[in-house]
Amino acid sequence: MSKLLLVIIAALLVYWVLRSYRKGLLKPQQHGDAAGEDMVRCVHCGVNLPKSESFTSQGDFFCSQEHQHAYLNKK
Repeated sequence: MSKLLLVIIAALLVYWVLRSYRKGLLKPQQHGDAAGEDMVRCVHCGVNLPKSESFTSQGDFFCSQEHQHAYLNKK
């Protein structure tokens, strides 16, 4: 009788673990901020990039320091 009870408890434990694992897989993964991030356009080449990765100068956004220097030297 005790062996049967032990098998039932083990089966319930395995079921509970698998169910928890499956719920974790089905849950959508959130990356970063749920609201998203503002995108900006490089003034020099026009590529879009996240604002946090851009370089700024005089209110303009650039994708790299090279484009920033090239644009400012062109003025």
